[in-house]
Amino acid sequence: MKETTLLTERILACTYGNYPWDEWKETAIKKGVTEQLATLGRETMREAYQHGWSDQLKSLCGWADNGKRMIALALRSPEKAKRRWQKLMDTDGLRGEWNLKTGQWRSW
Repeated sequence: MKETTLLTERILACTYGNYPWDEWKETAIKKGVTEQLATLGRETMREAYQHGWSDQLKSLCGWADNGKRMIALALRSPEKAKRRWQKLMDTDGLRGEWNLKTGQWRSW
């Protein structure tokens, strides 16, 4: 069975409010991540799955290690985590390209 299929089965077995991203947020807060940053991390983890981001981005968004690297980044460098996760959210997983003339991101 492919990893994506196992992930989908795991998520479909969850009840509302008990998805992996919800559990991640709770764990992050317990370990010392601020509520605001944990909320952004939760959204990023959820969107990576729901919007079918690349496997590489899913891995960066917690799917390879249950979010341990995300929590470590948030604790070590909260501003870097915020910038990284917000960029992924703003670009829907880096879908698009920079317009060199305008300096704006153009989504596909």
